[in-house]
Amino acid sequence: MKKFLTLIAVLTLAVLAACGNNGGNSESSSDGEDSKKIVVGASNIPHAEILEKAKPMLEEKGVELEIKTFQDYILPNKTLANGELDANYFQTIPYMELQMEENDNYDFVNAGGIHIEPIGVYSQDYKSLDELPDGAQIIMSNSVSDHGRMLSLLEAQGLITLKEGVKASDATVEDIAENPKNIEFKTDVEASLLPQIYQQGEGDAVMINTNYAIDAGLNPQEDAIALEDSDSPYVNVITVNKGDEDNEAIQALVDVLHSDEIQSFIEEEYDGAVVPVDE
Repeated sequence: MKKFLTLIAVLTLAVLAACGNNGGNSESSSDGEDSKKIVVGASNIPHAEILEKAKPMLEEKGVELEIKTFQDYILPNKTLANGELDANYFQTIPYMELQMEENDNYDFVNAGGIHIEPIGVYSQDYKSLDELPDGAQIIMSNSVSDHGRMLSLLEAQGLITLKEGVKASDATVEDIAENPKNIEFKTDVEASLLPQIYQQGEGDAVMINTNYAIDAGLNPQEDAIALEDSDSPYVNVITVNKGDEDNEAIQALVDVLHSDEIQSFIEEEYDGAVVPVDE
């Protein structure tokens, strides 16, 4: 009986030890330290490409990174909210805040700003905004959170004037005070379809988010007839559920993305179409 009880005790300790070693998302690494796994959702370009570059650097910190790519701006937040992702990397703070206003179950925070993607205006027929004719049509995405930055770009280029007192990030086409060329704005197109709309020659000009422009083979620096300044406040951030911003693996991810190696990669790979930040 004594031997039997001793055996039971040994087995119980073994089970408890096994449970302790495999709790959460940690697993033992070859050097005996715990490694952690995080799953991050991202747009194909440039976000997923930047994360791929960061993968080996994270591995050195004991963090395994799995990247899930998305083609739209809706699913990455839905997937984060339901717990299938630890973070996502595709959106600006104004877009994140708008999504939280529209979805009661979204409670996100910015874990760190990584880069800016200057938005651009593209045209098959005209080489500058000055060449646009009276009554020209400009096609924009249906993402209201982007309208303010798009209209601010057009105002900076002298095409329109916004009403006084209107916050640039909140502006919509209804806030246009002066429109000397009587520009018509089409604002009901899914952002991911804008490159296709441009390539089909629809409208007189199309405003395209840089990630979709690059993904479609466009070079914003060469192909855009007008480009947002690189000091745009629309920083692309690592987004997490509230409370996860202090997670060690998430902090390691942000630190790696802010590293000189990754910021140099962004500058060299995208030649000014994507601008790194450290905030």
